[in-house]
Amino acid sequence: MFSFVSKRLSLMMMTKVCCFQRNFSSALPPLVPVKLPSKMETHFWYVLPDEVKSESLLSQYSELLSPREKKNLYHMQGDQFKKSALLARVLVRTTIARYQTNCQVNPRSLKFKKTIYGKPEVDWENGDKWCPPPLHFNISHTSSLVACGVTVNVPIGIDVEEKQRRLKNKILAFAKRYFSPDEVKLLTAISDPEIQRQELIKLWTLKEAYVKAVGRGFSAAPFNTFTIRARVVKMGGFHHFDTQHSEVCCQTY
Repeated sequence: MFSFVSKRLSLMMMTKVCCFQRNFSSALPPLVPVKLPSKMETHFWYVLPDEVKSESLLSQYSELLSPREKKNLYHMQGDQFKKSALLARVLVRTTIARYQTNCQVNPRSLKFKKTIYGKPEVDWENGDKWCPPPLHFNISHTSSLVACGVTVNVPIGIDVEEKQRRLKNKILAFAKRYFSPDEVKLLTAISDPEIQRQELIKLWTLKEAYVKAVGRGFSAAPFNTFTIRARVVKMGGFHHFDTQHSEVCCQTY
């Protein structure tokens, strides 16, 4: 399950979404140039980690990373998580490098920086005759999906979660801790526990994507300080959030 937010307060369905699956199960082919997204377009790139089984390939991919990225990977716990994190960094580098800018970019040479809230950005090297493209990206990954969203001129946030993710706490107790009163009210109206869990995960991914889009981080934008207003539709006798027609409402509680 994934959600991403662009255009600041407008959700992804306000733009045209182009999806591209990357094949990392064999040696990386030459990077074919791709045009930058248009103003009303979002590019969604993804990799399926389970399809990448070669340890030698993973070792080759690690050579695209910076010394700091390699060090961070080394200290991560869990082989599956470490693999997804590696593929996420490779996906970002090889995706950004293939966009048609005014000069050819080597994925290995890309440098990144973080905002004061920790959101990663490309640290472009300014030249006398070249202006960096107004490109924005965001990444997220689980053990089964690595995703990268790319836009031009507007920030983007993306979050992916496992559809079968289970909560240690009771659903409504969890929701009351992290969600706004209006969102808790919507979840409370769902009687089926499994549907309720699924809808909570949907809301979580949307809220996570929004926070990443505005680039402020969870501590600066707690989930219970804004509301995802989604239309509720009835399918199969149960109520579901229509995440294709959603908006973010910032309120103070």
